[in-house]
Amino acid sequence: MREIVLDTETTGLDPLRGDRLVEVGCVEIYNRMPTGQTFHRYINPERDMPAEAFAVHGLSAEFLTTKPLFHEVVDEFIEFIGDAPLVIHNASFDISFINAELDRIKRAAIPRERLVDTLLLARRKHPGVSNRLDDLCSRYAIDNSHRTKHGALLDAELLAEVYVDLIGARQSQLILASENEEIRVGATGEVTRRQRPMPLAPRISDAEREAHRAFIATLGDKAIWNEFLPVPTVNPAG
Repeated sequence: MREIVLDTETTGLDPLRGDRLVEVGCVEIYNRMPTGQTFHRYINPERDMPAEAFAVHGLSAEFLTTKPLFHEVVDEFIEFIGDAPLVIHNASFDISFINAELDRIKRAAIPRERLVDTLLLARRKHPGVSNRLDDLCSRYAIDNSHRTKHGALLDAELLAEVYVDLIGARQSQLILASENEEIRVGATGEVTRRQRPMPLAPRISDAEREAHRAFIATLGDKAIWNEFLPVPTVNPAG
């Protein structure tokens, strides 16, 4: 199943009061595994950047003035997300900004039925504790040391890892991989194969084995097949 993990950065907290989208980042996952396909755009909000928002993501108004407007990237964005479920942390916040931008250019809103809210999932699984993205990264031993400020693509990449742990998919993948493993590479680089618990029963008869030995005897003493013949048993009694 294809899913899109999505995050945004904005100029503030409320699109109804004039706050705008400034960054969107998406990570594609298929069967709960990242595919390496991403979508990332900075967006010119056509307004100033409040100090509080700048402190969160570090995107200045000067930097964003050189970036495209939302209507210039919307087709790429809609094409990338397709009809896949959208995995978002605190989904109501991000989708309100995206839908406000879509409404501004007279495009159809994204229905909330498509949303998978990882904040709600985390609150159900870990009630009574903080479930911010940083908290979840710490809880699931996901390295977020490079997250010095919020960034839409980076946060989407981290959330993709959190999501797999949050729904228990990583453990299922590890169990499945263990059960289906046929070969593994050891620390020395040698490839070792799993051994059967019980060897398979021989599939040739004694008569077939004797006929094979007789055929090898016709090939002469130097035939390579002689190296594979069993060593004759010596009777100690002579």
